[in-house]
Amino acid sequence: MGNLIYAANVSLDGFLEDETGAFDWSVPDEAVHAFWNEHERHIGTSLYGRRMYETMRVWDSDDWLTDEPEVVHEYAGIWRDADKVVYSTSLTEVTTARTRLERTFEPEAVRRLKETSDSDLSIGGAGIAAEAFRHGLVDECVLLLCPVVVGGGKPALPRGVRLDLELLDHRRFANGVVCVRHAVRHPDGHV
Repeated sequence: MGNLIYAANVSLDGFLEDETGAFDWSVPDEAVHAFWNEHERHIGTSLYGRRMYETMRVWDSDDWLTDEPEVVHEYAGIWRDADKVVYSTSLTEVTTARTRLERTFEPEAVRRLKETSDSDLSIGGAGIAAEAFRHGLVDECVLLLCPVVVGGGKPALPRGVRLDLELLDHRRFANGVVCVRHAVRHPDGHV
């Protein structure tokens, strides 16, 4: 059985992006990128909302990678090797390999996917992650707190949902980013 992990770069005040939709403040340095590579290496399937998929599909192209460091090339390979499920009512197709399109987020289908998976799954995109949190599907949160306050924007965590968490790990990077990894305590008591 795989765990469903929500992982994101987050401003210190809890946002994925600022009020203009920008998230340039969260571009990782090489050490943080290496962390993400190691994290993603254990993910077999990534679940995305439309906007997150549109942001991430850049990793399917080699066109821009020429002058990038090895750690960036490595991430592209890791991303391409994972299966991807995109939840969207507006996309008519997905153009990346190992990717399927679903029209609606079905909690029971995600639960079955977790139960039958030999590896962990990730979920990305604030809206789709909020649905997973509301349905008690998320097992772990990995948040990289960036040393910036953006003052507003898209919240990283769902509003109106209580999450009881257990700290599993933390790490400080030289650039001031702090990683916190928490298990989600589910209402039935399991972590």
